[in-house]
Amino acid sequence: MKSTLRSLVLIAALTTRLTAADPTLFGITAALQPALDEKEIAGAVTLVVSREKVLHFETHGFADIATQRLMTPDTMFNIMSMTKLMTATAVLMLQDEGKLKLTDPVAIYIPEFATLKTPSGQPANLTLLQILTHVSGLGEASATSVRNARTLADLVPLWLTAPMQNEPGVKWRYCQSGINTAARIVEIVSGKTFDEFLQAQLFVPLGLKHTTHYPSAEHLPFLATAYTKNKTTGTLEAVSASPPARGSRPPTGNAGLYSSAHDYARFCQMLLNGGTLNGRRYLSPAALQLISTSQTPAAMPTGFFQNDTYGQRGTNYGWGVGTCVLKTPHPGVVAMLAPGSYGHGGAWGTQAWVDPVRGVAYILMVQRTNFPNSDASEVRQAFQQAAADAIAVK
Repeated sequence: MKSTLRSLVLIAALTTRLTAADPTLFGITAALQPALDEKEIAGAVTLVVSREKVLHFETHGFADIATQRLMTPDTMFNIMSMTKLMTATAVLMLQDEGKLKLTDPVAIYIPEFATLKTPSGQPANLTLLQILTHVSGLGEASATSVRNARTLADLVPLWLTAPMQNEPGVKWRYCQSGINTAARIVEIVSGKTFDEFLQAQLFVPLGLKHTTHYPSAEHLPFLATAYTKNKTTGTLEAVSASPPARGSRPPTGNAGLYSSAHDYARFCQMLLNGGTLNGRRYLSPAALQLISTSQTPAAMPTGFFQNDTYGQRGTNYGWGVGTCVLKTPHPGVVAMLAPGSYGHGGAWGTQAWVDPVRGVAYILMVQRTNFPNSDASEVRQAFQQAAADAIAVK
């Protein structure tokens, strides 16, 4: 009882600190202002944390343009693929408990995978590590076919009937079905739905009050409106994106979570602190190593800079379990990060980078679709560079 009370007090104390409007780092407001003026984004929440404290927490612009509703510290965003790192955390928590191993074949948990064949006709024998590092070659279910799915179990036959994209282990190919397979395995091993597992084992203990697959009526006033930029007029137009109700859509592991900058920062602080926060351990040092270091072959290009437009930077990156790992910084959006930084972005512009060398994490929350390449976003670069510059002179 005493330890539980002590944990609750510590959570409350850190929550109070994180929801404060200050401190702020010099230069971040000015760095984001051009994106607001040029209608690249409607608004943003920026947050920088160290292992022990908040270095910067600021809101910018509007959560909803039509009603002139401002961004607030508790504004919630559809974080899309930032969900993947939380999915990896869930799997590794189960590995720490001895309930599964990343080297296990997927077919141990989902027997239907035993019949899966590669493009050459060989047994696929996919492992959990392969599906969590995007080297499985697993096929993707079509958008049309998934519309009637209500559970992750409903998706399994759709993945297995889609042709594999390549032989396992030979190529990095971003694979949504692989991450969702991992989420389904969490359900099978834990006996809980994926959203229930995350809520019980991660969100509640960490004090994440605005992180969920299924926003409740209490969450709705906090949701940021999503926007797309009209290529002809240059204006931001609201995207119809009502949050799902429980039971209407599977609790996916590749995307689907809604969260706030405040909540995601607490998650990042846990990672910065070696898998612990407020005296509670969530991940073992070995598990954190699997997230924070590349698990893909050194010569294998990975990530979203594998073309001439973005400088053919595929070998600058590796892939950890559920996360992108920066091996060699390069000019642009990661120039200010140290080698070994890791994190994940979302298709609607959100991003979190954990820099363990400098002991900081950068969290950017916006809600904008159709960026040419979210991972090369100038908004991300402006925020991160301003923050890194300000930290350097403190």
